[in-house]
Amino acid sequence: MTIHARGTIESTNFEGVIFDMDGTLIDSTPAVLRSWVTWGSEMGLTPEALQGFHGVPAASIVEQVLPPDQRASGLARITELELADTDDIVVLPGAAEAMADLAGAKAAIATSCTQRLAQARLGACGLTAPEVLITVDDVERGKPAPDPFLVAAGRLGVDPSRCLVVEDAPKGLIAAHAAGAHTLAVVTTTPVEDLDSPAIVSDLSAVRFIPTPDGITVRFV
Repeated sequence: MTIHARGTIESTNFEGVIFDMDGTLIDSTPAVLRSWVTWGSEMGLTPEALQGFHGVPAASIVEQVLPPDQRASGLARITELELADTDDIVVLPGAAEAMADLAGAKAAIATSCTQRLAQARLGACGLTAPEVLITVDDVERGKPAPDPFLVAAGRLGVDPSRCLVVEDAPKGLIAAHAAGAHTLAVVTTTPVEDLDSPAIVSDLSAVRFIPTPDGITVRFV
């Protein structure tokens, strides 16, 4: 069911579709929370100190909450914790269908995970990803900078302004807007009122992606 939609999403032929991963295609929230709660406790941080970072690369979070002399060891530790915990990761509704619809089309994932963590989480839930998988290892700046989406569009060989970005996080949407892309938001991790997008749906089961000779169209179910 469409929660909120305006603009021209259904009347636009997109040249490419770029998906965020965690919270958009897969639900890794329990594993993420376990890892970061453990890490925060070990680092002597309050839970409040780690709020508001959904969609931001781990290295950027560590840089903001730890002093310089603790950042390298802190990043190594959260990397270790997240790679070790891939329990309870599941494919979100509509995600497998979206990947199947777009098989052979110009589709990509742009995630704030590292390559190792992205592959571990995708493998844990069994989701087949597009050939183009952009991680924080591929960019100089992670979200909310536009780099992940700009690099993904470049790998697809399309202009970012002709791409649709599918996101669940406010900072991911900021990155998409900065890249000049169109956006579709899913309400899987963030309240609808906090999602700045012209089209918002409950999850990917509310839309279908239809490759055509002219590009890719979106239809609300």
